[in-house]
Amino acid sequence: MKLNDLRDNPGARKSRIRVGRGIGSGKGKTAGRGQKGAKARSGVSVNGFEGGQMPLHMRIPKRGFNNIFAKDYAEVNLGLIQKAIDAGKLDAGAVIDHAALKAAGLARGGKHGVRLLGKGAFSVKASFKVAGVSKGAREAVEKAGGSVEVPAAKAAAE
Repeated sequence: MKLNDLRDNPGARKSRIRVGRGIGSGKGKTAGRGQKGAKARSGVSVNGFEGGQMPLHMRIPKRGFNNIFAKDYAEVNLGLIQKAIDAGKLDAGAVIDHAALKAAGLARGGKHGVRLLGKGAFSVKASFKVAGVSKGAREAVEKAGGSVEVPAAKAAAE
């Protein structure tokens, strides 16, 4: 079999019907759209339009809000950091910060830095310099003999 012998199965592709091409085609005049009305016009009736009645999505009350002061942290679990160290993607001897985690492909986004979370097992002595850390994560790192440094200005966001 060669590449130029490849074909679709018979009936896999259906050719489109040319509409509005004369009375003899059976799809002339209104081109299968019926008579008048919004659906017969071009631009099709708007999805969700209820004939002028207040649409459902506008009748239902709004909930929640977006906090414009919320900090955007890249959240990284200790278990993933442990995996990266074991795989040789991270050097446990050096200080692990946002740049190092980003280079290892662990921290995505995080405009305001990295926040350490304590999910997963962690057993390597490593020092971290991060924007935030959960209580459990700090305990796990210190239990393994490491240290966590949080810059003073960002310590309040903890």
